[in-house]
Amino acid sequence: MATTDTIPAGAKVPSPAQPTWLRSNWGLVLATAALILVGMLPTPEGLSIAGHRMLAILAFAVIVWMTEALDYAVSAVVIAALMAFMLGLAPDAANPKVLLGTSRALGMAFGGFANTALALVAAALFIAVAMTATGLDKRIALVILSRAGTETRHVVVGAMLVGFVMAFIVPSTTARVACLVPIMLGIIAAFGVDRKGAFAGMLMITTVQTASIWNVGIKTAAAQNMVAIGFIERTLHASITWLEWFIAAAPFAILMTIALYFVMTRMMPPEVRQVPGGPESIRKSLAELGPMKISEKKLLAISLTLLAFWATEGVLHGFDTSTTTITAVALMFLPGIGIMTWKEAQPRIPWGTIVLFGIGISVGTALLQTKGASWLADLVVAEFGLKNATALFILGVMSLFLVVIHLGFASATALASAMIPIIIAVLQSVATPGINIVGMTMVLQFVVSFGFILVVNAPQNMVAYGTETFEAKDFVRTGFVMTVIALALVMLLGATWWRWLGYV
Repeated sequence: MATTDTIPAGAKVPSPAQPTWLRSNWGLVLATAALILVGMLPTPEGLSIAGHRMLAILAFAVIVWMTEALDYAVSAVVIAALMAFMLGLAPDAANPKVLLGTSRALGMAFGGFANTALALVAAALFIAVAMTATGLDKRIALVILSRAGTETRHVVVGAMLVGFVMAFIVPSTTARVACLVPIMLGIIAAFGVDRKGAFAGMLMITTVQTASIWNVGIKTAAAQNMVAIGFIERTLHASITWLEWFIAAAPFAILMTIALYFVMTRMMPPEVRQVPGGPESIRKSLAELGPMKISEKKLLAISLTLLAFWATEGVLHGFDTSTTTITAVALMFLPGIGIMTWKEAQPRIPWGTIVLFGIGISVGTALLQTKGASWLADLVVAEFGLKNATALFILGVMSLFLVVIHLGFASATALASAMIPIIIAVLQSVATPGINIVGMTMVLQFVVSFGFILVVNAPQNMVAYGTETFEAKDFVRTGFVMTVIALALVMLLGATWWRWLGYV
């Protein structure tokens, strides 16, 4: 192989080949092709022109989200523009002789921003920022871990306990994992084990999978839950309280957490059983934080009060989750009571998540309004023989479908935005007597959070993978087992607990 030493003087050194535009943007090209192809197909009987065009936009959105061809916030803006023009130039369903108009179509594209679930997501992100800014999340994690002990299995249990507690008070999965990752790296360093060894990998994977599990267990733990709640409230005119969600989902999350412990300790057994120095290192980190600051005490008081309001919604009061959360954020900014300023919070908020959430709700709502979702649902019902199937069979088929399609998504929020309206339409299309559409939608939303298999299935997975403490194949093999267990639990609880509660 030639080197620069053998190239004659004055000769040009060839520069490395740069990827072509097509290779760099193949996902966008594929999405655009799907948009054009679906849009040019003859409109099927029973489907409105607007519904046909929404299905074309859905195909574009799904491919863009699956391939990450565009930043999520950018994809949301592009989808809004497509909706404005493609629906605006479609006949009005109420009066087919006139066009809907771009102004009304743009209103549909941004209709999701009027959803109360959006307010909850935005408020939750502010609370997560406050936790990070004050260091309260780190203090809580270190206090719990300081009591874990020196045995590696105790440390694993401590990490899982931290993930469980944090899910109640930090309503952002990525924020929770981003807080815990440096703490776990500190533990690994304190134990003096290989950063690429079995213990390090097991601890990091356990941390991130615990976060994903409790996304299911707690309504306010993840944005994708709010997507489902938004559709349920707007389409089915029903609400699910924080406590109702917890009663339904907590048994699943508890059993999955127990399963996670045994899967991880058996499939990735640590190279050491007991190492002195770990708790001392954690206590040292805790001491470096110093005494609890006034801002931390205020935030803790606000968070615990908010948690109490969430848990007693519909029992002791009628205030919905979104309203109480917005009120808590308002208190955080008030002079005297507040713990941070807008200037401090604004740069840390992932505004792209909020934009994606709003447009995602709009896409799903437009699919339902134009009957595009119901037409697609009728197709799914016919193909899978769900028309007269039992609720448990429908739950099994739809759960397996969601797990498979999740392999192509890097965001559960995007997956929920694309699939929940379809799920609602499918459940409305079946003839199963006594089926609880609201309950089944909630249970299937649990499955949307099953990003256990691939590193790219969730942002929190990528945060943990960035530490280089484990290989992707370790995540896949343990995650596959966890997914099988999760599906088995869905069927078991569907036949027992959820049926007793009247959801299945």
